[in-house]
Amino acid sequence: MTFNIELTSAKHGERLSQKYTCDGQDYSPEIFWSDPPSSTKSYILIMDDPDAPRGTFVHWVLYNIKPDIKQLHENVSKEKVTGEGWAQGVNSFKKIGYNGPCPPRKKVHRYIFYLYAVLHEPDLEPGLTKNDLLNIINDKTVKQASIMVKYGRSYE
Repeated sequence: MTFNIELTSAKHGERLSQKYTCDGQDYSPEIFWSDPPSSTKSYILIMDDPDAPRGTFVHWVLYNIKPDIKQLHENVSKEKVTGEGWAQGVNSFKKIGYNGPCPPRKKVHRYIFYLYAVLHEPDLEPGLTKNDLLNIINDKTVKQASIMVKYGRSYE
């Protein structure tokens, strides 16, 4: 069995519903995963847009997800620490929490959700960036899973 991440709203390579973008409600999608390594102490989720004009754009940084969790509900609150105790970091919008796809008009971008199963206890302070986390977990990642979805906008 392989460590795997899925969205309930789109399969790998499919178009993400407008509901999860700046053109809709800007909700975070429901995410679930299966078959994590047994040594996992916590999870870290990072959502990137590698097609952004000025380089990779970070849309979401979520961490301190305890190892018994296997699903994130839709519309995770945009707080430094969620009601579930998950910490959120600063995205490329300079905001806390999820901010969905918002590509330039007539462009289709890829959005990749990376889920890291790590050997780090879920006790990191909120407000970290993607780079902060990657430096902390550099040698503590057990496995990584990812899923890519697409979103594009048209002229209105």
